[in-house]
Amino acid sequence: QVQLVESGGGLVQPGGSLRLSCTASGRRISINYMGFYRQTPGKQRELVATDANGGMTTYADSVKGRFTVATDIAKKTTTLQMNSLKPDDTGVYYCYAMITHLPLYGSPWDQDHWGQGTQVTVSS
Repeated sequence: QVQLVESGGGLVQPGGSLRLSCTASGRRISINYMGFYRQTPGKQRELVATDANGGMTTYADSVKGRFTVATDIAKKTTTLQMNSLKPDDTGVYYCYAMITHLPLYGSPWDQDHWGQGTQVTVSS
């Protein structure tokens, strides 16, 4: 069973910084890429940033230049450094991983996995 465990959310003033971390656990799995999505009240969950161990990194336009995502595929961890935070960054941040399952018998398959979510609040 795959689990994604997040940490690092909280309350911060505008202009401040927070760092989110996420670690995946599970047997016979291979990480393709990891990152974070966020959801704000009344809106759909949206991409924040994903990273395939530094090879392919994607950011939402709204966070470019302020957020940095970094994934260590071997350690199954990803971090999101968030700087110059704005009130619009407030929301629940979800860790995401695209994982290939490697069964002992049968063919591998890919599956999306999500963390439990952590609240980020940017307010004075």
